[in-house]
Amino acid sequence: MRIPGPEHQEDGGLSAVAAAGGLHRYQLRLHEAHGPVVRFQLPGADTAVSVADPVLLEATAHLDTRPEELFAFLDPLCEAGNLQVLPADEHAPWRRLLLSVLAGRPAHERHFARFTELARELADRWAGQADGEPVELQQELTALSLRMICGFALGGAETDTARVVAAFEEVLTEHLGRLYQVPRADPRSAERAEAALAYLRATVDRVVAAHRSGGRTDRSDLIGALVEAGQSPARIRDTVMVTLLAAHHTTGVAVSWTLHLLGRHPDAADRVAAELDQVLGERATPDYGDLRRLTYLDMVLKESMRLFPPGPYGARVTTEDLVLGPYEIPAGTTVFYPFWAVHLNPEHWPEPERFDPERFTPQEVAKRPRLAYVPFGIGPRSCEGAALATVEAQLVLAVLLKRLRFRPAPGHEVTPVERFVLWARDGIRMRVRPRDP
Repeated sequence: MRIPGPEHQEDGGLSAVAAAGGLHRYQLRLHEAHGPVVRFQLPGADTAVSVADPVLLEATAHLDTRPEELFAFLDPLCEAGNLQVLPADEHAPWRRLLLSVLAGRPAHERHFARFTELARELADRWAGQADGEPVELQQELTALSLRMICGFALGGAETDTARVVAAFEEVLTEHLGRLYQVPRADPRSAERAEAALAYLRATVDRVVAAHRSGGRTDRSDLIGALVEAGQSPARIRDTVMVTLLAAHHTTGVAVSWTLHLLGRHPDAADRVAAELDQVLGERATPDYGDLRRLTYLDMVLKESMRLFPPGPYGARVTTEDLVLGPYEIPAGTTVFYPFWAVHLNPEHWPEPERFDPERFTPQEVAKRPRLAYVPFGIGPRSCEGAALATVEAQLVLAVLLKRLRFRPAPGHEVTPVERFVLWARDGIRMRVRPRDP
């Protein structure tokens, strides 16, 4: 049976994506028009098949190859091969190593106090400017999450964190500009980005040298684990770069979208505040064990990432023929995972655009297919940092919402757009005030 889809376009689908306002919205339109499985043209991959049905997604969950063309923009950041498209036999041990650090409680607990300190500094600053100018959540919270992941990735080593953050932003701005074909206002931007990248790699080298000279082998430290595993200097530098890239914008925007939603649903915000008061009492910040007890806060975060998944899509390549329901997918096909369309599938999410944290009670979760909710991707290429990102997001939300209330800035419109992550085009501006005692 032929897979439904739009008419063939001579430009490879580029104009259709642009007309929709980005690939994420194009996916929503495709599935609304053609159903849960759609054939379409994807710039950089010719023809692709997009799957928005969580039951049918199960047949693709084993796929372990990414389309190289879609990740080519990361090639300049990697010295030892693009980590996003490593062959399966090379990717599997690297992934196990990352999971041993990023998903482990020892690593989370080791860095938790520093994460808390950074979140508290932001809460103090916002409390001091309450009832003044609105804060811009995305800018502030992505900067916070980058400071957190810098400390995590560099193992708390003595580094100029502010300079590391600025250098990474320089690199990211340049390479995202190339990805989205943004004209360069400054002809020296590429030169500055190269200098910033060289500085970041030199910083990682100094941390690695300190590990080796001091004999440190703490596996709750990302660089320490990489050194102990015998990874090459280039692979260690690449891993730190990709970890910074993957972690900082995703966590920052997840918290931003969550506060945006709570600002528009004060009843849910009241319930979060009541839970924080019950669990924390007079304490301003949680400890690591408290996060498990903040069950409603966790439901709110999950519902936010359902409505606004930080990474709105993923992609794999079939290495052999695949049967997908009534359709046959030939080897070499790009299979597209439209996370946003999956999360808004009305067959599994009634009134899908309505904010309702109760969707994530254990009873409701048990009613849905396993892959109806996939904010961190699926299968052997899913996000290695999912557990760490969740801890960071829960902690930041708990610290901010224990002390502050958020309200939408009057007249400010929030519009999701594609910017490597699901970003708000003109920011997310909100008024902040201390909570009533």
